[in-house]
Amino acid sequence: MNIINSTKQDIPEIFRLYKSATDLQKEKFPENQWPEFDKALIENEVAENRQFKLMIDDEVACVWAITYNDPEIWSNDDGISSIYIHRIATNPDFRGNNFVKIIVDWAKEFAKDKKYIRMDTCGENTKLIQHYQNCGFAFLGIKRLEGASSLPSHYHNADVCYFEIKQ
Repeated sequence: MNIINSTKQDIPEIFRLYKSATDLQKEKFPENQWPEFDKALIENEVAENRQFKLMIDDEVACVWAITYNDPEIWSNDDGISSIYIHRIATNPDFRGNNFVKIIVDWAKEFAKDKKYIRMDTCGENTKLIQHYQNCGFAFLGIKRLEGASSLPSHYHNADVCYFEIKQ
């Protein structure tokens, strides 16, 4: 198992995993799923080394992105203290391996100079909330997100669950 930055060559696979995750979301949580993400967003993340992949036996098992500030979602973001994890998508061939816990362990080391590791999810999915808590996140509550027009459409007037790990 190896965690490395995604490359431009990975972009088709990233979108395949996003589609697979969205299909699963539609099946399990029809009221809330990811939109189709803008290719320029992903290209920018790759260019800025903020898109990662977990590799197992030369296969992409999981992808995710990070940001270093997230003021539209986290109103108390100071742009310095936190790393934010976004869009974890697991290859269907590798589901059930608790990659969130592996990503948390990676983030603790990767962002050891940060005070917080933060994450959010839309909708009140009690199983997912419990899963993130089991991976070490404190559940901070749910808040209606307003004024998020610059964010992907699934955030528009959404109920957002907030999660945080204090380092």
